[in-house]
Amino acid sequence: MPDHSPTTPPSDVSNTQLVQWAFDRINAHDVDSLRNFWTADSTVHLPTGTCRGSAQIAAYFNQVFAAVADFSFEIVSIAESGNDVLVHWRLTGRHVGTFVGIAATGRQIELEGFDHFVIRDGKVATNTVRYDQMEFARQIKLLPADGSVADRAMKAAFNAKTRLVGITRRR
Repeated sequence: MPDHSPTTPPSDVSNTQLVQWAFDRINAHDVDSLRNFWTADSTVHLPTGTCRGSAQIAAYFNQVFAAVADFSFEIVSIAESGNDVLVHWRLTGRHVGTFVGIAATGRQIELEGFDHFVIRDGKVATNTVRYDQMEFARQIKLLPADGSVADRAMKAAFNAKTRLVGITRRR
């Protein structure tokens, strides 16, 4: 039977190697080990909000893993400069549970994004995550495909409203 006890981040390695270790732990859905990479002061800025401290960050990842089956990151590229590590990644999975208030759609997702880690003393000080939320919304069919009839109609309705509100505000 495999040992499922939490592991600690490697010591005496580069910040890039620490972040690669974290991505391996994320791909293993090993939140318990990741808690050793975060502190009570770690802050993660996500497109959907900010998590502060290891408990909030762990809760976020547990929600993601429950909502996205086969959640997996592939590191496309990684670069380090001092305490900063920038990661370009590709995420794949299937939307099977509620995520940021959006019920499961069963749809496959594939997104690219970026993380900017600031590492201090072998732990995450901050991590800023960016990905295209509109692309995510289109892949799960929350938004229509760009350029589709539905997309053009939605944009036309929005533009008509904007013009109407703009005219009303100028009076």
